[in-house]
Amino acid sequence: MSASRRSGTTDELGPDEPERDGPHGAAGADGPAEDPGGSDLLAALLDGMDAALCAFDADGTVTHWNREAERILGWTAAEAVGRHGFAGWAVRSADAEEVQGRLMSAMRAPGRQVHEFALVTKDGGRVLVRTQSAAVRGPDGEPAGVYCAFSEVHAQIDLERSIALSEALFEDASWGVVLVDADLRPAVVNGHAARALGIGRTSALGRPLGELLTQGVEELESALTHVLSEGAPPAPAEMWVSVRTSEGEARRCWRSGFVRLASPLAEEPVPLGVGWLFQDVTEAKQGEQEAALLRFRSNQSHRAARAAAECEDPAEAAVVHLDFALAGFADHALLDRLAGPARGEGDDAVPVRLVRLAATPAGAPGPSLLTGAAGLPVRYEAGHPALSCVERAGSVRADAGSVSAERAREWALARQWPGDVVHALCAVLRSRGRTLGVVTFLRGAGRSRFERSDAAYAEDVALRIGAALDLAEAVREKPGD
Repeated sequence: MSASRRSGTTDELGPDEPERDGPHGAAGADGPAEDPGGSDLLAALLDGMDAALCAFDADGTVTHWNREAERILGWTAAEAVGRHGFAGWAVRSADAEEVQGRLMSAMRAPGRQVHEFALVTKDGGRVLVRTQSAAVRGPDGEPAGVYCAFSEVHAQIDLERSIALSEALFEDASWGVVLVDADLRPAVVNGHAARALGIGRTSALGRPLGELLTQGVEELESALTHVLSEGAPPAPAEMWVSVRTSEGEARRCWRSGFVRLASPLAEEPVPLGVGWLFQDVTEAKQGEQEAALLRFRSNQSHRAARAAAECEDPAEAAVVHLDFALAGFADHALLDRLAGPARGEGDDAVPVRLVRLAATPAGAPGPSLLTGAAGLPVRYEAGHPALSCVERAGSVRADAGSVSAERAREWALARQWPGDVVHALCAVLRSRGRTLGVVTFLRGAGRSRFERSDAAYAEDVALRIGAALDLAEAVREKPGD
């Protein structure tokens, strides 16, 4: 480290005008000339630093002062270099000795020392700074001075908070955090996100999202691309995805928030990627959906009961219950009446015979039509779900399975159902301890398969239809009607 004052030159200068060769350092009059290119490089490096930096020689004289130090305190390099310590200009006189002693103690201490001082700006204000100081060794290995990097305390605290927040998010956060790079590949994954994805933290890095998710990838990648180009959305988004698990695929709903990450070091924002934060809300969303579905079905049942009460013909009331149940539940519905009881076993058993009573129209949507005047039995083959439903006196579900569209059509037509059917649910009609028939609800490929909750609703509708059909038979059998 070069000294800013050399013997033999101070007599020609005033007491407040130390000799300087440049804004960041000085060379002695009798010392070797410095390489101009090396001086320019050192000046550029010092001025390009984000932290304020000053340096002292072994006597405590300022030898270097960069532009960030000038920005914080207002003192230029020409005003700072060559001064002995901070006394009388950068610190109050009462604090000068203590500050200088703590700074220069770094020459005798191993490693770096951290201190906080109140420095004085050129306009008389005070700035609390945090300093990191360490010894500068000469060619012989002996301490030749001290360098000191400092920044405003609030800026340092902000930086430490940012680092602490980042570490906490990627270590202890109770929601998933994934840093996705500009190529839409995970760059950092926290523990919660790794567990949600069903993969190790390091195993997920650099892999396409399509290898981590089986469904919902397109929607997620579209959201990430939008954030990279337009910025963060104003509100969280709920996305349904499917992840691979040891038991197969699991469908999950993730409430996701996105933030665009840009480099703070570039003059213009350069996207570094997207911060993706998500929380699993599957159970809550399923609860909301089930509650909404239950409210809708309860309202439909209430409306059906009121409409059926205005029907003079009980058979027409049964069809009203069927039509109200069909809304939002299935695509087609069939109502079959039992033609005589099934009885006997073995060779003496009388097979179950069902007569079509009502059905939804095969073409354009509309109300179900009563078709039971002819009394012709439906040509159901043995083992048909409707026949099994009557024999068991319980609900039966059937699906075409994962087959081609042509095979699914053959499967439906073989069971006397419309060709677009892939899911079926049969519920038995009972009243006063007797089986009266079966109602069949049918869904196309655009709907999900029937679940147990659907079977419970179908059974509730079947009870209302069964009561109406029982009343219709009683009215027909009553003399004089």
